[in-house]
Amino acid sequence: MMQDMAPSEAQDNAQSSVQKSSQPIVKSTTGSIILGVLMVVSGFAAITLPFAASLAFTFWIGWLLIGTSLVKFVYAFQSREQGGFVMKFLLSVLYLVAGVMLVAQPLQGIATLTLLLASFFFVEGISELVLAYQLRSRPNWGWVLFNGIVTLVLGVMIGTGWPLNAPWVIGTLVGISLTASGVSRIMLALNGKGHEGAPTAA
Repeated sequence: MMQDMAPSEAQDNAQSSVQKSSQPIVKSTTGSIILGVLMVVSGFAAITLPFAASLAFTFWIGWLLIGTSLVKFVYAFQSREQGGFVMKFLLSVLYLVAGVMLVAQPLQGIATLTLLLASFFFVEGISELVLAYQLRSRPNWGWVLFNGIVTLVLGVMIGTGWPLNAPWVIGTLVGISLTASGVSRIMLALNGKGHEGAPTAA
């Protein structure tokens, strides 16, 4: 009798342990979906209100620079016996000044960040074109060329429209990035949830 019940009890215990171990995964998947939905909603809000998003992003960058300057300032004093104290101190001051300027004058900060973004896209596009030329003998090198052309054109478009496009460029790009990241997170979470719900062989 005990021998007949042993396999059944073992199977029940195995199923119970699987259910318990899957609970944290389900909670993690649900959390990822909720976070993804919030990112998508925030992305659409940023695209709808690009100036407000640009302003918020500028403030965030400013406070980030201020926080980084304080960390670099402490590190400069802690490592002053290792040499290079003056350069480390000046770098922390530079971070602090840049952060304070972005927070104190966010409108000018938006224009500055937009110009920096255009310069970054321009340089990145040229770098991708050079890389595509170097990889032209390999298969699928055209995708690198395509990416370089798109990035370069984007940089030129932002640069030629500056500063009139400054109020909406950063906010729109942040919104697109948030939306894409949110959709990607949701799809990955749903894919994982589908695998969790799939029946397993006994």
